[in-house]
Amino acid sequence: MAMPSSASATARMLTVPALLLLLSSAALLVFLILPSLSPSPAAHLCACSPPTTTHTTTTVTTTTTTASPAPVTTSPADVAWLKSQLASNSLPLLASHDAWHRLRKGINPRTREQQLFDINRHHGISHYPDEEATNHTALPCPGELLVEEHHSNYGEPWAGGRDVFEFLANASALTPRDQVLEIGCGTLRVGLHFIRFLEAAKFHCLERDELSLMAALRYELPAQGLLYKRPMIVRGEDMDFSRFGDTVMYDLIYASAVFLHIPDKLVWTGLERLAGKLRPQRGRIFVSHNIKFCSRLGGDECTRRLTELGLEYVGKHTHDSLLFNHYEIWWQHHTPELVQDKTAEEEEEEEAEAEGWPSPSEAEEIAAAGAGDPLERVLLLYLDGSV
Repeated sequence: MAMPSSASATARMLTVPALLLLLSSAALLVFLILPSLSPSPAAHLCACSPPTTTHTTTTVTTTTTTASPAPVTTSPADVAWLKSQLASNSLPLLASHDAWHRLRKGINPRTREQQLFDINRHHGISHYPDEEATNHTALPCPGELLVEEHHSNYGEPWAGGRDVFEFLANASALTPRDQVLEIGCGTLRVGLHFIRFLEAAKFHCLERDELSLMAALRYELPAQGLLYKRPMIVRGEDMDFSRFGDTVMYDLIYASAVFLHIPDKLVWTGLERLAGKLRPQRGRIFVSHNIKFCSRLGGDECTRRLTELGLEYVGKHTHDSLLFNHYEIWWQHHTPELVQDKTAEEEEEEEAEAEGWPSPSEAEEIAAAGAGDPLERVLLLYLDGSV
């Protein structure tokens, strides 16, 4: 009984080491065989094709859209659109002054006089406590200009300036590249619209009134965002246009109700100085309200003096206002079409025809066609200038 038991134990003892040895041998075999079954890194790299660099070209198409210039005139379609907006918002034309003021609302509704008092006393709603020289105001402006008192300096609504611009721009076929001169631009009631329409530095003005110049330069140009247009506004009188330069040529010169306040003699001095600065054939001069400087002389005398200056009266025009019952009269002048100088050949042709001689061209034809002709010598002498 003891012998079988001992043999069984020995078998069990031998089995465990043998199993461990078998597993170790198998692991070693796998470790040795597996690398040979897997491709080496070098073989892997060689089996692959060389890397390919792909260049992608992207074509970007840029479309440049040139904005058409803003229309000069308010069209019937514009008027119809606005009327529809007023109707849809129930905004009828108020019948009385009292009805208008009953609608006044706001955080602090004030008249211009009250606004000016507030500005002078309280600097408005809020302000820096420092003096003007040390606060954040880059262009200090008088209170009178801030409340736009100068908009009431014309005896008619400020909005009429737009009407004048529309008429003159259309009548002269104005383009943004044209050069414009206003004689007496005042506070820029009209000039603002020209400055906005024209390219930079294309608007010139001669103005003698100090208050008007302050309103134009200290308030209107900065407030309207037009400083970048660099208009040339010159303080001066006596029709002295020398500061604008000797070479400038104008496509449009206009004076809105200015010649009413200037002696006739000085008006003619101004026209004499400006006639040579009108662009030939295209340049126009417009004068509004009346031309008493001309009519006082009489029609024939006025025409003679205009002709001496190289100017020609074109005619009288009127235009209406868009927002109020008003019309304005303008007189137009321009430089007549230039008569081309005759060439020397044309003058010789006319002289020959007047004297009964063949013209030089006819003489050449006769001489070429009639060799031995008795007239040949005479014709040749004529061609040589001997006769």
